[in-house]
Amino acid sequence: MLLAVDIGNSNIVIGLFEGGGLKRYWRLATERQKPAVEYGIILKSLFDGAGLSHGIIGSAIISSVVPPLDEIFKDAVSSLTGVKALVACVDIGVDMPVLTDNPAEVGSDRLINAYAAYQARSSPLIVVDFGTATTFDYITKDGEFAGGVIAPGLAISAEALFEKAAKLPRAGLEKPARVIGKNTIQSMQSGFYYGYASLADGIIGRMIREAGCEPFVMATGGLSKLIGPEVKRIDAIDEFLTLKGLRLIYEGTDDDN
Repeated sequence: MLLAVDIGNSNIVIGLFEGGGLKRYWRLATERQKPAVEYGIILKSLFDGAGLSHGIIGSAIISSVVPPLDEIFKDAVSSLTGVKALVACVDIGVDMPVLTDNPAEVGSDRLINAYAAYQARSSPLIVVDFGTATTFDYITKDGEFAGGVIAPGLAISAEALFEKAAKLPRAGLEKPARVIGKNTIQSMQSGFYYGYASLADGIIGRMIREAGCEPFVMATGGLSKLIGPEVKRIDAIDEFLTLKGLRLIYEGTDDDN
């Protein structure tokens, strides 16, 4: 089986693939100071809790936007499974032309998502990733990463409001029943939820006009299932697009079935 690890700024998503299918996944909080031995213990507990043998892992690949954790996670995977994990965009490339001013600065997660989406659709695309940051990336009809938009993510925007507005209480990130809130919590939830949905629709609309075509719009990321259904211009949601992209890159195939 293939172990795929997506290390983000807020969360680490771990997936197990057998053939082309994602058989199991886990989501952890990203903790930059945790050593390899502790991550190894966590991995072992996840496997043991699922009744899985460490020996089923034959290969591993990592996507990371937190460079200090690259070697830590490689060591954790190796100590548990004996497998050397490859890091996407470091040990193994993404076969996608990048048309930005400085291709080296494009995050590996953005490239992996773009690659996975294009392998699935083979058409012009906009990929929206609702994560720590919310990113909007445009892929041309020829499979080129053409650039995109980076906005503050929903969770960190909410956290900034809590920190800077002393009188406002903390409100959970959830869809409120109505736009016009009847109390402070409802009003904040409405601003978070409908405000971000409108932001996404507005940026996607501007990108479509600038691209001069009608790209397929795919959403991913930890908050995609929460916000995505409210965004009118999103055509499909795939929460595990990055993990699927890692599998495609490792296996060197565009068969995602």
